[in-house]
Amino acid sequence: MFEKILIANRGEIACRIIKTARKLGVKTVAVYSEADSKALHVLMADEAYCIGPAPAKESYLLMDNIIDAAKRSGAQAIHPGYGFLSENDVFATRCLDAGIVFIGPSAEAIRLMGSKSQAKSLMQKAGVSLTPGYHGIDQSAALLAKEAEQIGFPVLIKASAGGGGKGIRRVDRAEDFESALMSCQREATNAFANAQVLVEKYITEPRHIEVQVFGDKFGNFVYLFERDCSVQRRHQKVLEEAPAPGLDQQTRESLGRSAIAAAKSVNYLGAGTVEFIVAQSGEFYFMEMNTRLQVEHPVTEMITGLDLVEWQLKIAFGEALPLEQKSLLIHGHAIEARIYAEDPTSGFLPSTGPLLQMRTPQESIHVRVDTGVSQGDVVTPYYDPMIAKLIVWDKDRGRAIAQMQQALSQFHVLGVSNNIHFLGNIIKSKSFTNAQISTNLIEYEQANLFEQVTDTPEEVLVLAAVFEWSLLPNSPRFSKFQKGWRLNSSPQISFTLKGKEWLKTVRLTLSDDGLPKYFEVVGGGGAGRWISQINPDAQVLSVELDGVWIRAHALSHKNIRYLSTDQGRWTYGLVTLSEQLELKESHSGELRAPMPGKVIVVNVTQGQHVKKGEVLLVMEAMKMEHAIAAPRDGVIKSCFCKVGDQIPESTDLIAFE
Repeated sequence: MFEKILIANRGEIACRIIKTARKLGVKTVAVYSEADSKALHVLMADEAYCIGPAPAKESYLLMDNIIDAAKRSGAQAIHPGYGFLSENDVFATRCLDAGIVFIGPSAEAIRLMGSKSQAKSLMQKAGVSLTPGYHGIDQSAALLAKEAEQIGFPVLIKASAGGGGKGIRRVDRAEDFESALMSCQREATNAFANAQVLVEKYITEPRHIEVQVFGDKFGNFVYLFERDCSVQRRHQKVLEEAPAPGLDQQTRESLGRSAIAAAKSVNYLGAGTVEFIVAQSGEFYFMEMNTRLQVEHPVTEMITGLDLVEWQLKIAFGEALPLEQKSLLIHGHAIEARIYAEDPTSGFLPSTGPLLQMRTPQESIHVRVDTGVSQGDVVTPYYDPMIAKLIVWDKDRGRAIAQMQQALSQFHVLGVSNNIHFLGNIIKSKSFTNAQISTNLIEYEQANLFEQVTDTPEEVLVLAAVFEWSLLPNSPRFSKFQKGWRLNSSPQISFTLKGKEWLKTVRLTLSDDGLPKYFEVVGGGGAGRWISQINPDAQVLSVELDGVWIRAHALSHKNIRYLSTDQGRWTYGLVTLSEQLELKESHSGELRAPMPGKVIVVNVTQGQHVKKGEVLLVMEAMKMEHAIAAPRDGVIKSCFCKVGDQIPESTDLIAFE
């Protein structure tokens, strides 16, 4: 086995590789950008080398710097993880030329499968079923539009060198094709330095099912069953599970045989994933092959009891596959949820800032948490906004769903917007629990997943008010049940709280001992609530209302408050009297940046009339494009940004007349 390996990656995948290397007695070398100098993977590795500034193109994508770090450290091999240089055939060749083992397939296999168009041609020769589409070299906009017309709408435009959900656009009408193509090519160029695309028929109600394959240098191949990755947003996976629900054994074996045929066509070495689009009828079509470890590999590990990174290291070292196909079995069911720093209620816009509080469920035989961050770390705009992967396992799918529901309820992140509550809604949705799976699940369940909260729940306001009281200097803090209350002439204290789309003034009536005993919303018109007792727990704020306990993880940071409850995650501020007056007098017509990022398109000029929903400009953040649309009809008074500007969150972008 190798004595020392370098991990050319960051975050949770770097930490996950380090864990297996430790188990095998292999020393690890981390590389890091200036923004990651205190990152968890840096602290976990035996050695660490800085390779450049924060932007990935100036650090994690610099082959020279990474290979130099490997040489300086004496690493015998480089594990690329996923993303960054993991599917770069030039990097694999550079490693080989430097006398360093690339833990992955050959450069030729990466090159052949890295081009979706070329891979389709290979699969056609190998007898693997393909989705109807255009995979040619001619990339003129006119030809691509003509091919789309012949295929028939809806179609998918996909970056030929793509992955990770980037560079993909669904187009339903011919008149939308040109703008979607331009956006797709921009995103593809930025993410993969390759603007080539392919156009395919969009399969309605599709399932996204992938097969894990392995090959060794002796010509042996196996498949480690399949994963269903259909639950997606913006073509990026949100939930994955293994095995795929409702898949019969015959289809499972057919998928496995097709995946191995794909791997054999390029003499594949190591871990790879062959992805298929599966129609509701059971017919399946080759989509692409990812020549690396996948983000969702833990669900395969959970149902097979195997360590896929260990297999990677052994095969790269020259050993044969540890097991034959007949020895591989499925045990139980596993589900993975990706915890992201993003706001599902605002189009999944990424969120940046410090992880002020991060509490994860206890790991066990049923629960696993893969992460590359810890409490106090900062989510920056430079990299993928993933906070952690939460993986659960149990004897069957129903029990695994129950495990995931419980684990999500115990996962709390405060300081950045996150999708934990949204994931919980998916797990509870009728479509998911009944295994009615397709890539349209989020769209179909939208009403249940994106709850239209017309007002802040009263229980949340009670918790917020009690939390504000607890922050007062010299407050009695928490106490057991109080008796002998007198509502008349009791002291009262009011707080004005401002959330994203709400402003409330709440009032607490205090007992003789200064403890909250009655809550009401000022001007709310409804009856108040009696507070029976407050539980003294440093971890969780608990309040008993009319004999029912309500709880929240609560945190205060720079006048911003964070509450994590069963009803969702809430962020609000305490408003002073002067600020209240300013709010009443403010009639700003300005549109502000919803996240930090780079302006890449500006579609408006001063004096231009725009309609509600019209795209005014496009920003890029965390390698994804985000369109900024007009919130209403109006006339542009001023535009404060230009293409190329790197701007922080809440920066004024556009002012309306």
